[in-house]
Amino acid sequence: MFLRTAPKIIAHNKHSYYIDGMSDDLGFLLGDAARLLRRSFDERARAVGVTRPQWRVLALLKRFDGSAQVTMADMLDVEPITLGRMVDRLQDAGLVERRADPNDRRTWRLHLTAEGEQKIEALRPTALALFDDALAGLDATQRTELEAMLNIIRANLTRKPHEVSHG
Repeated sequence: MFLRTAPKIIAHNKHSYYIDGMSDDLGFLLGDAARLLRRSFDERARAVGVTRPQWRVLALLKRFDGSAQVTMADMLDVEPITLGRMVDRLQDAGLVERRADPNDRRTWRLHLTAEGEQKIEALRPTALALFDDALAGLDATQRTELEAMLNIIRANLTRKPHEVSHG
């Protein structure tokens, strides 16, 4: 008879859970790292008065100002109605504005306001400090290599999926 001992918890707090013997497979590692990064950013961003989802909208608009609302929803991987509610709050806060698309009256284009730009600049040091904390212990070469590898993984996963045969 095989007796399995209970897993030994080697660290546990509200930010993390590490259990001795937990799978170190890539999916778990990436998922844990992303979860912990999100949680830490949430805590830090609250002090600046914005949520992580709002920050994501603002950051994407910084890069793709004037995007259609439906396109932004797709980039954020949220339903259009969910993005619509986020944009409502950001618009009420004076950070984002909707403008009608001159070529399609059904489409709204999203734009950062001057206040939205200021909010991004206020959050930038918070984000950079978080990244420095997350990458502590890695030298500049390792950081560059990690970024390159993650870009390759992202590119691999954003390719059109292969057709599946149902024969």
